[in-house]
Amino acid sequence: MSTVTSAADHLVSAHDSAELRKSTKNRKRGRALVFHLCSLALVAIVLYPAVWMLMSSFKPSSQIVGNVSLIPTDASLANFTKALEGIGGVSFWTFFTNSVILAVGSVIGITISCSISAYAFARIEFPGRNVFFALMIGTLLLPFHVVIIPQYIVFNRLGLVDTFVPLLIGKFLAAEAFFVFLMVQFMRNLPRELDEAARIDGAGHVRIFRSIMLPLMKPALVTSSIFAFIWSWNDFFGPLLYLKKPDLYSLPIALRLFVDQTTTSDYGAQMAMAVLALVPVMLFFLIFQRYLVEGVATQGLKG
Repeated sequence: MSTVTSAADHLVSAHDSAELRKSTKNRKRGRALVFHLCSLALVAIVLYPAVWMLMSSFKPSSQIVGNVSLIPTDASLANFTKALEGIGGVSFWTFFTNSVILAVGSVIGITISCSISAYAFARIEFPGRNVFFALMIGTLLLPFHVVIIPQYIVFNRLGLVDTFVPLLIGKFLAAEAFFVFLMVQFMRNLPRELDEAARIDGAGHVRIFRSIMLPLMKPALVTSSIFAFIWSWNDFFGPLLYLKKPDLYSLPIALRLFVDQTTTSDYGAQMAMAVLALVPVMLFFLIFQRYLVEGVATQGLKG
């Protein structure tokens, strides 16, 4: 009798365990479903402006403002034709070339100057190193608007206004404290035994920096390059302040030329040029995103 009772209890216990596992599995599925639905909703909210811009580039200007329909009723490529023709007698490719010069110049200047400065702060002992590093980090707290007028006066007296020099010279002088800080933190995580072994072999700072540090700094350099390229490509205020000739304008300034509240605004061509201006940034990010994730994961911003 006891054997039958034990068997029955065992069956009931097994059934209860199966029901418990099934209930737990259903709850996990429910939470996963809710999580994915919320994620999709957030993605839709984030991507909606980009989708709206893309759809608007195929609409006539009269259908962009005040039209609630997202899908164009009579789509055409006329806006892209206008955008490629340019505005003010300057073609799209001139604006595009200017943006490429500024973005590539910023990448080159930042990777060279900031990596050298970071090596000095991270690997070279010199009097006042910590003080200078603290002062450099302190510049991150200084708003850009505070130095606009003094910088403009200096560049104007030097005759450098209406050139690319004011927009690029700071990149080659390690004036971007964020990138110096990022590279310093990355170098501090590299073992100093590498430097000591190189010094035993007779290598100096130049050889150590070129042959040891630069190859190991690839994730940090690529991460800095991505940020520098995107920030320079999207910069509006700097070119607006220092560039006066239309044939020197970058794409963000060219986009503003299509909107004139006093006369006629060609929103369709503006949307088309915005899409064309977004393509290089997207390609640049997609190509190097693997290095961006690797750089953030490895350097970790630890001291």
